[in-house]
Amino acid sequence: MKSNLLYPLLVVGVLTFGACSGESRDPAAVQPPVSDQENRSGAELSGNERSQTANESTLRILFLGDSITAGLGVETEQSFPALLQTRIDSMDYPAHAVNAGLSGETTSGGLSRLSWLLREPVDILFLELGGNDGLRGINLDVTTENLSRIIEATRERYPGVPVILAGMQIPPNLGHEYTAAFKRIYSDVAEKHGAVFVPFAPDGLGDMKELLLPDGIHPNIAGHQALADLIWKSLEPIIISRLAGAPAGR
Repeated sequence: MKSNLLYPLLVVGVLTFGACSGESRDPAAVQPPVSDQENRSGAELSGNERSQTANESTLRILFLGDSITAGLGVETEQSFPALLQTRIDSMDYPAHAVNAGLSGETTSGGLSRLSWLLREPVDILFLELGGNDGLRGINLDVTTENLSRIIEATRERYPGVPVILAGMQIPPNLGHEYTAAFKRIYSDVAEKHGAVFVPFAPDGLGDMKELLLPDGIHPNIAGHQALADLIWKSLEPIIISRLAGAPAGR
């Protein structure tokens, strides 16, 4: 059965983590888990990669997202940011991916973490947030404003940073009007800020059962590979462009 890849993936954001973790979205409680995340993904900064940060010829790609980006349910080296790092390495591009995915994250939470994340240079921003906003029925203007502020704040700190914005979708349980308006947020924000829009609803991904873990919610290894393949089509040209000129995050 063909289906939207992100439809089942997004449901976990609220129904699983929002209900079970008990975590508040108090900004003061958000920053520490980012440090934990940097210890859990093969795409994050290892000791060797931290030494690369000092090398101004090495691009730093920030992946800011929720449980999808965090790679919940798979080994750290199997998450799509880690798979993209492997592909980057195979092409000998001097760049490394930093996985700032956090399970249950909202756009407000991502915005509250941003100043902490921007302490290190950012040359490319991949933004995958908002699914949990939609599932919680958060005002669409809030989600739109938060996404815009994340992009604006990143470019204010590091002018010219290219942005890839993942287009999210949600189930229709809050009504067709809300669901359709939510979907439009991403193309509108991408157009407003000149970001590359990558809709996370690609065709030709095959049977959904083959892309999901037994819980029927999270992507398995094949699912993360499908996402990596999709993102790479937009990410590689940006990497090449950044390497050809002065990195934006310097």
